[in-house]
Order: sequence, then C-alpha cells, then structure tokens
Amino acid sequence: MSDQRGWSGPRGIVVRDAHFPGRPRLDAYGNGGFRFAEMSHRGSILCLPSGVHGWKVATVADLDAAAFAPVLAEAADFEILLVGTGPTLVPLPPALMMDLRAAGLRAEVMATGSAVRTYNVLLAEERAVAAALLAVD
Repeated sequence: MSDQRGWSGPRGIVVRDAHFPGRPRLDAYGNGGFRFAEMSHRGSILCLPSGVHGWKVATVADLDAAAFAPVLAEAADFEILLVGTGPTLVPLPPALMMDLRAAGLRAEVMATGSAVRTYNVLLAEERAVAAALLAVD
C-alpha cells in the first residue's frame, strides 16, 4: 500500500509523473531541464494553472495534438500560451496551431529561453498565462 510520499512498502518508490502544484517562477533553464521552487526537473515541462507538470516531449517533432492534450484540458483557465521550442524558434505545424486556436488559445511560439523570461514577466503581472517548454542543453 502506498502512502502520500510515494512509498509502497517492500516494493520501493512508486514513480509518478512529475508535478508541482502552484504557479512558481522559473528560476533557471538549461542542462536538459528547469529549476523552480527550490527544485529541479530534468526534461520538458508544462506550466499550467494546475501546476508544473513533466512533459514527455523532447523535440519539436514530438509536438502534436496528443502532446498538447493537458494544455487543452485547462484552456479555459488561461489566456496566453507560450511555447518554447528549444534553443531556437521553430514554427508549430499549421494543424496544431489550428487545434490551439479552435480551443480559444493564442499561442506565442519562441525559443525556450525567451519563453521562460516572458512567462516570468507575465506571471509577475498576474496574467493568465501557461507555458509549454522544451528542455534545452
């Protein structure tokens, strides 16, 4: 039986998808991950109204409607979606942009570093913002 810390008795630790409740400022990015709330996460992340979630995408080629399903599920709770596409800006596929627009989202696509900085500014202004950020090395 598991307790709230993720332990499951003799079997060891139960591995769960990474999640941090709340909307923390992003302190750093690079080396394949992100730092926030005195924690670090290796890999890509989604910063949504429900919290920061690990995101199982690694490259722009992984960005499709299925990858954005968690974003679309919370679309009513934010106005601006920042998409960080790695070290450089890479346009999203037109079909994905249409899916996001159909959900009422305005997606701003930029390099991950720019998206992190913009996210922090908008968060400080208490704007309804979310971010989908590919990790960079």
